[in-house]
Amino acid sequence: MRVLIVDDEAPARSRLRDLLGDIAATCPTCIVGLAANGVEALRLLEEAPADVVLADIRMPVMDGVELARHLRRLEPPPAVVFTTAYDQYAVQAFELAAADYLLKPVRAERLAEALGKARRLIAPSDAALAALAPGARRHFSVSERGRILLVPVEEVVYLKAEQKYVTARTADREYLLDEALVQLEQEFGERFIRIHRNSLVARAALQGVERASEPDEEGAGEGHWQALLAGVPERLPVSRRQWPAVKQLLGL
Repeated sequence: MRVLIVDDEAPARSRLRDLLGDIAATCPTCIVGLAANGVEALRLLEEAPADVVLADIRMPVMDGVELARHLRRLEPPPAVVFTTAYDQYAVQAFELAAADYLLKPVRAERLAEALGKARRLIAPSDAALAALAPGARRHFSVSERGRILLVPVEEVVYLKAEQKYVTARTADREYLLDEALVQLEQEFGERFIRIHRNSLVARAALQGVERASEPDEEGAGEGHWQALLAGVPERLPVSRRQWPAVKQLLGL
């Protein structure tokens, strides 16, 4: 099996690499890379796909749980084995979201057992991972020409539902997310505010409103409001239902 090791501590990465060598006779593997966080891991996977990712839970930049959520965008997604220093009670929750978990210091016998499970199990579900780490992600992941692009959430000005995709707009360009707008609203409700049935805008990017000259999609006639957003030229309609919340946010 092709294995990617992800841990922010170099000694932990070295230990896993050595343990894989120790069990090579009974559990042959090929290490495709070593990464210090989830962002590095995704970059490595663009060049060298993996069957299994051994991921630490707590890491800077991008932790193991968020990494696992982005890995689901790959085709096929690799199995995930979490490594952690948590005690036995805490790691029970990880069983819902990974092929297996390994308590540090990792033992060769447990590593071999975990890799055996990884052969038989698929990647964790988004729902299980969200329950494991209920906090919002730092990045959106976008599948584009066989690669996973990471879009920092803080750079997104608005999210707009269009057919079966959601467009994430930054100051530079648009990205297509294969996610539901209602789920994004639940996860990022503190950062984005709904202004219309098909759009969420970043609270920090909402600069004001102006009168529109044409009817909107919901049939509101001339005189309805449009949102003015920082960094992009687009004007997004504000529905009558969402107007009170927008008005309150702007202090009007």
